[in-house]
Amino acid sequence: MAQTSLGWMYRLGQGVEQDYKEAAKWFRKAADQGNAMGQTKLGLMYAEGLGVEKDFKEAVKWYQKAADQGLAEAQFNLGQGYYKGQGVDQDFKEAVKWYQKAADQGLANAQANLGFMYQRGQGVEQDFREAFKWYQKAANQGDAVGQPSLGFMYYRGQGVEQDFREAFKWWQKAADQGHADAQFNLGAMYQNGQGVEKNYVTAYAWWNIAATNGVENAKIWKPKIAKAMTPEQIAEAEELVKEMVEKNPKLLNK
Repeated sequence: MAQTSLGWMYRLGQGVEQDYKEAAKWFRKAADQGNAMGQTKLGLMYAEGLGVEKDFKEAVKWYQKAADQGLAEAQFNLGQGYYKGQGVDQDFKEAVKWYQKAADQGLANAQANLGFMYQRGQGVEQDFREAFKWYQKAANQGDAVGQPSLGFMYYRGQGVEQDFREAFKWWQKAADQGHADAQFNLGAMYQNGQGVEKNYVTAYAWWNIAATNGVENAKIWKPKIAKAMTPEQIAEAEELVKEMVEKNPKLLNK
């Protein structure tokens, strides 16, 4: 455990100069002694090519060792390997298997990914109710993938009764964390008055932020809504953007 912790300090550069090779060295010492977290972190170094040559097969090898010990983070990473076909042959069923193990332990990003698999019917029979269930578990933990996905389910009425107010609520939570697509969706809801009172000024403001975060649709729709606004409203929207970002810098993910 101490070796893993020391490796993490070197990886982050906390209390010592950042040194990925030293980090990998200490992770390896812990991994070779069977420490599951050390194995997982060593796998991560191989996956990212930090301190060692990038090698997805090596990453999977170490993830597997830790996953077999029941470490949720390793199980999620192994699921990612199978989903993307990195270090192993792509296998959606195996991805679901390992996401499920991690999700059952309460790991939010695994829950969100498991919801995605059920929504898309990848590696498992498509089931919107199951997708909703897992997105909800992730969203309730503050997961910035689970929240917008849950909003989407409410918006489309998939796995749950359609509810624009709930969709707005979850997209708002994700948008506040800097999720650009959720920010665009909020703008659309303000434009159309879905789940919230129609407000072009606020719609413009959210599309401005989403556009800054790289959402192409926001770049298209912002000038369109501007045509239906007065110069005073546009100026008000620009000022609103400044206030929103000042209050919550995480709105901008750059």
